[in-house]
Amino acid sequence: MSSDHLSQTSRVPMFRRIDPAVLIAFGCIVALLLVGSLYSSSFLSPEYLLQQLKVASFLGVIATGMMMVILLGHIDLSVPWVVAVGGMMSTAMAAYGPLGEALAIPFGVLCGVILGLVSGIGVAYLRIPSMIITLAVNAVAQGLMVVHTGGFSPQDAASGAMRYLATGFIIPGVPNAVLVWGVVGAVAVFVLTRTTFGRSIYGIGNQERAAYLSGIDARRAVMLVFATAGGLSAFGGVLLAGYASKAAQAMGDPYLLPAIAAVVLGGTSILGGRGTYLGTVAGVILITLLQSILSVMQMPEAGRQIIYGAVIVAMLLLYGREKLLR
Repeated sequence: MSSDHLSQTSRVPMFRRIDPAVLIAFGCIVALLLVGSLYSSSFLSPEYLLQQLKVASFLGVIATGMMMVILLGHIDLSVPWVVAVGGMMSTAMAAYGPLGEALAIPFGVLCGVILGLVSGIGVAYLRIPSMIITLAVNAVAQGLMVVHTGGFSPQDAASGAMRYLATGFIIPGVPNAVLVWGVVGAVAVFVLTRTTFGRSIYGIGNQERAAYLSGIDARRAVMLVFATAGGLSAFGGVLLAGYASKAAQAMGDPYLLPAIAAVVLGGTSILGGRGTYLGTVAGVILITLLQSILSVMQMPEAGRQIIYGAVIVAMLLLYGREKLLR
């Protein structure tokens, strides 16, 4: 495959042609809102919708990193404890006076980047399957946090900046968390659609060997994507700690399957090489509304996990078949 052909196949326009999966996702959002309105008229109120968008922002930041990893044709299962590391390390740093509070957010994100970098090196250079290395990193992160806390719940509180970032309003009526997700999403769209690095991600997901032969440093790109995903997961943990005013050991557990489900629901092929960020946005909002409605219906956690797993299996079967036919 030539370099020109690779560039053409890996360049994915954002708005020129909307993927049918994205339209279906947005259609499901409307359907969920209508179903929810049958239980309570507040489901269609601006206050409720803004609150749901705020809740979706935390998942949206985490799902951004997951989308980039999935576009490569890999998976990141270290999300639960990388999220916890971000939250716990940022609150721990905040306990060290004014300087600690100033460094709390970047320190938490840096810890996530380091963990993601370990996963990236394992996948890119040691050729360890992403599922295995990210599970191992997740276990290591869990062990480190247990050692850090002595097995007890973290006692450190979030800094003022963390709380303001997650719960404040720099623009009246618009939560800061939504603005943060907007900035993260805008950067992701720019990187994926307007940079060589972004085209490399799509190219590697389509055919890594062809991408390598066309001159792309595939190993470096894979390593950087995992480091970015780790940083975004940790940043999600920072925001969650700011939202709750403190961190918790299991704070990242509810975000692994929803992050994967949101990405694949939005039309990103779980086998890599295809997907748009608009679809991920739709998937995140869809999952958030689904969680809200299941909560109103008092669906137990086991039922929610079954639904997320069924969605992932269905999309894997669908996109796996499409990739074989291409």
